[in-house]
Amino acid sequence: MKKNIQNRIHFYKLTSLIAFFLFLSISCATDDQSSVSENLPTSEIDNGINYTVSQEQFNSSNMSLVKLDTQDFHQIVKAIGMFDVPPQNRVSVSVYFGGYVKELKLLPGEQIKKGQILFVLENPEFVQVQQEFLEAKGQLAYLKSDYGRQKSLAKDSITSQKNFLKSESDYTVTQVRYESLRKKLELMSINPEQLLIGNIKTKIAIKAPIDGFVTHINITKGAFLKPTDPAMTIVDTDHMHLELNIFEKDLNAVAVGQLISFKTQDGSHKKYAAEVHLVNKTVNQENRTIAIHGHLLNEEIANNFTPGMYLEAEIYTNTESKLALPKDAVVEIDNHKYVLIRKNAGSKDYQFEKKEVKTGFVSEENIEILNTMDFDKNVEFLSKGSFQLIKE
Repeated sequence: MKKNIQNRIHFYKLTSLIAFFLFLSISCATDDQSSVSENLPTSEIDNGINYTVSQEQFNSSNMSLVKLDTQDFHQIVKAIGMFDVPPQNRVSVSVYFGGYVKELKLLPGEQIKKGQILFVLENPEFVQVQQEFLEAKGQLAYLKSDYGRQKSLAKDSITSQKNFLKSESDYTVTQVRYESLRKKLELMSINPEQLLIGNIKTKIAIKAPIDGFVTHINITKGAFLKPTDPAMTIVDTDHMHLELNIFEKDLNAVAVGQLISFKTQDGSHKKYAAEVHLVNKTVNQENRTIAIHGHLLNEEIANNFTPGMYLEAEIYTNTESKLALPKDAVVEIDNHKYVLIRKNAGSKDYQFEKKEVKTGFVSEENIEILNTMDFDKNVEFLSKGSFQLIKE
């Protein structure tokens, strides 16, 4: 009996001890919850404030604020093409008389001026042309005098009509021969007025017909150049233009005078401006495209490009001005788009509220906001940093 009483006393003591520890544990848990609640941002939900950023965090994260602003949005037609020059600015140099290339000092890419010597040809046949010209020139002076004399005698019936006609024929034939040889010398770049017996040439200099750059050289020193063979190509880049191609479905949208924004493949992504100058009305039967001729708005930048350089372009067929935000101010989550607007602008920290927006046109840098009436005109939006805050 005494042993049972002692066992009950031990049981009551053990039960009391367990109850004490349970009470102490519950009390501590309650205190911890109170402590956690005190550390949460105040009135986040009640005041509509979803995110709070300190001044230090704002600066260190390179965040920025923007307001709704009017931006231009373009309806575009995409095109590809290359740079080119007008046909009159591209010259294939050839010769009227064949010869051996004796002098050639040019290199592809070298800039030249009109009248500059390109290369020198040598051929013994050049001597023959000059000889015949000088002979015709000497004969012409005598025949002209004889023709005048025979004409005067025929008028007075002193000489026969036959002698007069022969004199007239010889003078006319020699005059024609003289003029034809004179033209040949001019084509050979030899001045007929300065040609004398003592300065007959075996070489002729081929000169540049236009200013420009040598793009191709097809001859070598010592080779024989035929009149049918092109010697080199010269391109004048002063009137560089765009040759673009669009699909035929876009023809009705493109018109003369529309703005063109284009970029090259140099890796810089820099954009340049041009305008539509001509629209070809013929469809290329192979690829179903139409050629567009564009002119640079700033001719001074033509030296930055070379003929044949590939480019990508956008033709602005229509432009509308809309209220918009930078694209990095809008975050998309589950097909819904959100922005962060600043609340309590006078507070020490930056406090933001998440709001859903409806969007329209999208450009490379901006996005149109349709529900602008939901925001005050002076409200500030978080631009850089919105994605990190909302995603977190």
